[in-house]
Amino acid sequence: MTVVDINIHHLPEDLFTNEKILNGFLDSAPRGFGEIARVIEMDSGKKQLILEKPAGHQNLNYVEGDYSAEAKLAAMDEAGVDYGIMRVPVWQEWLGLETCKAVNDNAAEIVSRSGGRLFATACVPPWGGKENVYELERAVGDLGAVGVQLACHYGQLYLDDPVFEPYLKVIEKLDIPVIVHHTPLPVEWKSVIDYTNLRREYGRIIDQGIAVGRELFSGMFDRMPGLRFIHTMMGGNWFANTALLTPHATNKAEAMQRLDPTGGEKIKQYLNENIFFDMTHPHSWGKTQVEAALEINGADHYLFGSSFPVFYSWMGQGVEFVKHELEISDAARELVLAGNAKRLFNLPIEL
Repeated sequence: MTVVDINIHHLPEDLFTNEKILNGFLDSAPRGFGEIARVIEMDSGKKQLILEKPAGHQNLNYVEGDYSAEAKLAAMDEAGVDYGIMRVPVWQEWLGLETCKAVNDNAAEIVSRSGGRLFATACVPPWGGKENVYELERAVGDLGAVGVQLACHYGQLYLDDPVFEPYLKVIEKLDIPVIVHHTPLPVEWKSVIDYTNLRREYGRIIDQGIAVGRELFSGMFDRMPGLRFIHTMMGGNWFANTALLTPHATNKAEAMQRLDPTGGEKIKQYLNENIFFDMTHPHSWGKTQVEAALEINGADHYLFGSSFPVFYSWMGQGVEFVKHELEISDAARELVLAGNAKRLFNLPIEL
């Protein structure tokens, strides 16, 4: 059974040795908003790029050597993954255009060295403007990117904000899917910072759930019906919210309407046509939850992803979980492991 991992993290292979690229990452983190980026040397001798917010609360760790083409392919071989789709994890919220160009160039180089097993998504600032659009078109048309990546939000702004619409309309015209990766922290983050797992897992879940909700209720997919968003972290547990947050009318005369009862069919349409979900190390969620998600939103809406190399073990554990632990049909399993990825990203692969 073919396996496509749509959540393999990519960074420039010379990130820790190329001063210009490293400074492009370090300097892009907005210090004025409390984002602290620094490089340290680990006991192993490897370098590590750390992001903290606030000081002393680590939200992101990049380790030297984890992001090479060789490391990716070796992990895929060990885990039984046939193909992978790369994206820049988290930091894409801040990267400037010149750094994005270097990221895209190296991604294309890794793709060319992978023997047809790796694909890239375009990393571009989402603010519209001809230079950003040119880079998106270059990444897709010249470098062969199969999709584009966006952060869950940029600063205080989620993707339903009108400022992103010019860029999103270009994406829609190019007819490529968008991977919406989580950000280091939700916009309102102070209530989750004190505990590591709450901050580094639940914070991302909250942020994705908010993002999906804003997209569904904003009406943006009426204006851009061709957009296809693939949200990480199971869309922030969106399967658990699907029925609750799909508007439905009361069958009684009420003194007042505390919830908006209109638009239920529209929300269902958007969930069917525009919103998809990255399973993001699915074994971590548990058998009952993943089976419920597939039943509620449909197996044709979930794509396997490992978040490699956050934990090297996640890729293999995730593959084994989907192949052997989930009690789902073979057809559903094939969709999750490869069929949906082939369809949405138009991958030139055999199933």
